Amino acid sequence: MIGKLFDVPRRLPAGLAALLTLMAVIMLSAMADSTMQPLPATAPSAQFSAERALAHLKEFAAEPRPIGSPASGRARDYVAGQLRAAGLQVEIQRSVGGRSAAGLATFGQVDNIVGRLRGTGSTGTVLIAAHYDSAAMGPGASDDGAAVAAMIETVRALRTGPGMRNDIVLLMSDGEEDGVLGAEAFVRDHPLGKAGGVLLNWEARGVSGPSLMFETTAGNSRLVETFVHAVPAPRGHSAMVEVYRLLSNNTDFTPLTKAGFTGMNFAYIQRSSLYHTAGDSIANLNRGSLQHHGTNMLALTRALGNADLRTLTSDQDVTYFRALGTMITYPARLVWPLAVLALLAVAGLALLGRLRRLLSLPRLIMAAVSAVVPLVLSAALAQGLWELLVAWRPAYDLMGGLLHRPRPYQAAIAVLCALAVLGWYLVLRRRLGPAALTVGALTWLAGLGVLCAQVAPGASFLFALPALLGSLGCLAAALSRGPAWARAAAAMLGPVTAAMLLPSLAGDVFDGMGLALGGVSALILALFGLTVVPIAELFLPDPATRRLPDPATQRLPDPAARLLPDPAARLLPDLAIRPKRAVLLPVSLVALLLTTGLVATGLAADDFDAGQPQRTHLAYVMDADTRTAHWVSADTDPPQWTKQYVSGHDTSGLPVGYARGTLWTGPAPAIAADGPRATVLARREGTLKLQVTAGKGARSVTLRLDQPIIRATASAGRFGSASVPVTGTRAGTWPSEIRFRGIPAQGVQITLRIQEADRIRLTVIGETDGLTAVPGFIPRPPHLVAATREDGGLIAVTRGYTLAGDA
Repeated sequence: MIGKLFDVPRRLPAGLAALLTLMAVIMLSAMADSTMQPLPATAPSAQFSAERALAHLKEFAAEPRPIGSPASGRARDYVAGQLRAAGLQVEIQRSVGGRSAAGLATFGQVDNIVGRLRGTGSTGTVLIAAHYDSAAMGPGASDDGAAVAAMIETVRALRTGPGMRNDIVLLMSDGEEDGVLGAEAFVRDHPLGKAGGVLLNWEARGVSGPSLMFETTAGNSRLVETFVHAVPAPRGHSAMVEVYRLLSNNTDFTPLTKAGFTGMNFAYIQRSSLYHTAGDSIANLNRGSLQHHGTNMLALTRALGNADLRTLTSDQDVTYFRALGTMITYPARLVWPLAVLALLAVAGLALLGRLRRLLSLPRLIMAAVSAVVPLVLSAALAQGLWELLVAWRPAYDLMGGLLHRPRPYQAAIAVLCALAVLGWYLVLRRRLGPAALTVGALTWLAGLGVLCAQVAPGASFLFALPALLGSLGCLAAALSRGPAWARAAAAMLGPVTAAMLLPSLAGDVFDGMGLALGGVSALILALFGLTVVPIAELFLPDPATRRLPDPATQRLPDPAARLLPDPAARLLPDLAIRPKRAVLLPVSLVALLLTTGLVATGLAADDFDAGQPQRTHLAYVMDADTRTAHWVSADTDPPQWTKQYVSGHDTSGLPVGYARGTLWTGPAPAIAADGPRATVLARREGTLKLQVTAGKGARSVTLRLDQPIIRATASAGRFGSASVPVTGTRAGTWPSEIRFRGIPAQGVQITLRIQEADRIRLTVIGETDGLTAVPGFIPRPPHLVAATREDGGLIAVTRGYTLAGDA
């Protein structure tokens, strides 16, 4: 009781045509998800021009501008000046922002730029948001300077036309990189942050790629409708929204929407190996990405600026995705019907196979259960490949899987996924039969469609639609008496649908998460493979040329149920009798050779140089009490430049409370620095109040305690204060940490609610950007950049305290 659901003559040409069709669909889908052609400075004044925006970017994004730095102040003054010149009401909101994580409280003195363009008959506020600070390691041309420059160019284009109906507010926030501090202060302290409205937030996690709408607030149907109709080149899909809602990542979108704003979040994410490094520069910025960002921003601002914002509320989400360049949307009320229809279609296909004696229920169950093997194996092979790459090239580990040229490695993962799926199919094909394996594979997709309908409705389409169309296509091919080409075309409905959706999703996951989580992309690729296994039948002999006992009865099937002998079996009898050995072995060898070649190509193409630099971590640490200093590196295998400063793993000479994780260390010369100071103002009933200064020239201060804390409050005098609860403890170091970024010269007051303890040990760390003040320091060569660990490239001067009893 095994057989094919349908068959066509001249199977080899049909199989080649099917493969070429799938390849064409995948390529066309990738091309349709491209970015935009940048417009020159001579473009019409009402249009967005990437070149005009770039002129602004060059004025403020040529150097790192972390919160509280002189470069940040220069960027603030330039951007605010441009908004004032465009006729906006501009203010600088100076406040203290705060955020907490496990065992950590982060504060910062922020200077938010708030510009306002009043509407002619406002129905609400359209808030356009981006952050103008950068990570300390790089100039942040993309993250998030490109969006800020796009806002300036958008305002210029808006001012060429009639006034907007609604109020337009521009928020260029500060301190986003240190924990969305500026946005938190905006919604807590600024009247416009409390008023609510429609939010358009702009980000980047790379330096290239299309501007994706990857996150929305709940009840997004009217917002997505506006997005689809207003934007000339909409990109993104609702599965991104569902995935991002499950992640712990934060952008300014998070505190703003928690405060009552509804809206959409945009970013481009390709070439993410340069994210938060010196490579996030104007030279590496893709001009088409800037154009896409700005074109979408201008189009949505115009649409929302003239809409009745009171009508944009909705109580449901919408599913949206692109198929060959066309945006498709449908309401949430269709998610469950489509998922259920997919299940019913798969059940109908199983019933047809049973009635035609092509499968049995035990074989179908075994096929569906066994389909977990290629899924798990694909993910395991991808993660195993990453572990091998890190073992061969330890510097990859510091990049978090975000490699410069990952395409050969990604192709290798795709080959391994194909091998896992094809191997599963060939091993079980003669035992269970093509019909059972096809229906079993579709059962997985239909089941995932139902699961997503329950927990992540916006992602259900990824699985329900291929399962539905795949089952209907196979039913049509099996029941049709039409020409062979029509039956083959019907059978391709599911694979083609999957080809439009799943490979591009895997690519997005590769871009966003990197190879360190390559198993996630591999799982998606394996699911795609399950939808196209019927195509393998076009290259294989008929399995019914040899009968096998039914696992339910252990008896041979009725001879009358046998299909006619396959011509391929007559021509290749050995292949028909022993397909596992005759087909699987050469296929496996070819796949492994191809994988090896792709990995070798990746290692050669992705080697480090000035264009694609290696990351390395190095910090200078001096104990101000003992005047002893050390170089510190968290690299697994430091490059030669770093090894001239560190030589072993002895951390005993480091200040207490400083070490976190496994470190390399080496002796360093002492420098002339005051160091930070902490004065106890009060200590009673579980409360510790400190006056903290960072030392001359230091931009930030960090406090580490050997006791857990419950709440932290930071006050910067007339600039305000912030208070956050703290739960949990820090890993690999002392349990509690408090940071204050952009600390004023006069210092700040830190108040801690702390568990009662007779003795508290406290280490205060004053942090200054750059290492050039250390005698004998040699700058990094061009093929190295600072790693993204928070203390990289810093001079850290520490001072320790032991606090006993009440003060």
